[in-house]
Amino acid sequence: MLKRLINIFFSIIMLVLFSWVIILSIFLASIDTSSFGLFLQERVGQYGKTFNIFKIRTINDKTSKISKFGLFLRKSKLDELPQLLNILLGQMSFVGPRPDIPGYYDLLKGEDRKILELKPGLTSEASLKYYNEESVLQNEPNPTVYNDTVIFPDKVRMNLEYYYNHSIYEDLRIIFKTISKFFRK
Repeated sequence: MLKRLINIFFSIIMLVLFSWVIILSIFLASIDTSSFGLFLQERVGQYGKTFNIFKIRTINDKTSKISKFGLFLRKSKLDELPQLLNILLGQMSFVGPRPDIPGYYDLLKGEDRKILELKPGLTSEASLKYYNEESVLQNEPNPTVYNDTVIFPDKVRMNLEYYYNHSIYEDLRIIFKTISKFFRK
């Protein structure tokens, strides 16, 4: 209950502080991608239930490629800011396993399924470790195989470790680590 109250309080504060960044980014993304700059994408959430995650559009619909502004948004992770709404709505938390598309977390077996008991998060140890996941995958001859055999199993391991050790203190440690990494980039 305390974590939920903290999530509500800080998501409201951050939405107020960063609403101008979100609105400006949506506007610029709309111009750059030739589509409305905000979109919803289905993700797997707590208990395996799907929900729609808010994101700023980074791919140009006409070319199916990442736009110039979209590349900036992805590298800076600003395309994730609208997920503050998902936190406010109770679909996400500030800290927890990053919500993935169907076909990954929802297919976990055995003990690994404990991860689904957690509310997905805006940040986690796994998301910090794989901050540049897109770049890593671009350098692989078969990105899907590398993701499915190396990156995803490592994320599962890290998220399961979080499951067994999560606390307010651990969440604060991950949040400060995330903020530090953001400002170093």
